[in-house]
Amino acid sequence: MSEQPERPDVVIDTSKPHPARIYDYFLGGKDNYPVDQELAERLATGAQRGAMVNREFMHRAIAFVARRGIDQYLDIGAGIPTEPNLHQIAQRTVPHARVLYVDSDPIVLRHAQALLVGTPEGATEFLQADAREPEAILEHAAKVLDLSRPVALSLVALLHFLRDDEDPYALVRTLVRALAPGSHLVLSHGTADFLPPAQAAKVTGTYQAGGISLCPRTLAEVTRFFDGLTIEPPGIVPAPAWYRDTEAPAAEESGFYVGVGRLGPV
Repeated sequence: MSEQPERPDVVIDTSKPHPARIYDYFLGGKDNYPVDQELAERLATGAQRGAMVNREFMHRAIAFVARRGIDQYLDIGAGIPTEPNLHQIAQRTVPHARVLYVDSDPIVLRHAQALLVGTPEGATEFLQADAREPEAILEHAAKVLDLSRPVALSLVALLHFLRDDEDPYALVRTLVRALAPGSHLVLSHGTADFLPPAQAAKVTGTYQAGGISLCPRTLAEVTRFFDGLTIEPPGIVPAPAWYRDTEAPAAEESGFYVGVGRLGPV
């Protein structure tokens, strides 16, 4: 993995919780801080299992895309590496797969540089960048990936941290339009559709109290992210209900809608 120079203007602030580190805590990782743990423990019961169910969807979806022969991956909002990582899943099937991880947290960058190691045939790289700057991400991605060939774009557990006024739909459109036919979008998004109103308000309020915006969206709102794409079966569904060519996971409640979309013909 090629290293990216550290940005001197970025200050690592461990006094405020960060979504990537909260997610790492939920998944049993060690790269989190008391402030992250405190907020995570205040969230509604089931939040930890929800993170695990979401992660399991990512594993199944990336394996499905890899079986289709996709050998390039752009994972935005990568988070702190928690094994198995996206590149490990992809490279089990496509050993020469190239993966570009993108995240805004400099702590994630430091851990990624130490932990993300691909197969001898493949490659993993990390870019410290904000998801709200898709043009900058694509500019760097063009140096690492061949955007004239299919790419799997992973936006897992990311977009619900973007407010409506930040126009996450435009962000996704910008990214998808830069990809070649045959590319795939792997997406999961938090929802309050399955929560009682009081519980949904607690989750959103807890994140806001920690300085983190949380915008759970409805099925119709999540489906909009797939405009212009062919949605793969079984469609946009709760995370445990998405599986392909594998044994069905156990049915359980989920706070995520998930789906995989395809751009043009394979």
